[in-house]
Amino acid sequence: MARMASEQTETAQIDTAQAEAALLLARRAVDIASDRGAHDILLLDVRGICFYADAFVLLSAESKRQVKAIEEEIGKALRAEGHPVSHTEGEADAGWILMDFGDTIVHIFGPEERSFYDLEQLWRQAVQLVRIQ
Repeated sequence: MARMASEQTETAQIDTAQAEAALLLARRAVDIASDRGAHDILLLDVRGICFYADAFVLLSAESKRQVKAIEEEIGKALRAEGHPVSHTEGEADAGWILMDFGDTIVHIFGPEERSFYDLEQLWRQAVQLVRIQ
């Protein structure tokens, strides 16, 4: 019985450490995006309501060119810090890009696409950790 309790505690500590790492990575993505001129940046803690991630970063760019530049800068900087993107979806020409870093998902939108997909409404139960207008 004591062994089982110890294993559960160890698993909980690992889960907490992974979630904290995901949130730190998300905060780093927020900083990089902000430095590249992104606006309406939102960091959501989706733990407990999303089974495949702990953190979402939503951000807007003024143009398709800026969508691509922000994607490239986030990818380059996080890869250099030991966090390569594991999967990317969308295209700058389509006005949106999703970058999957495992427990952290970064959504980069053009202005029309951000309102069309309305992820803030979809994930309205998430805790807003950072909001930069």
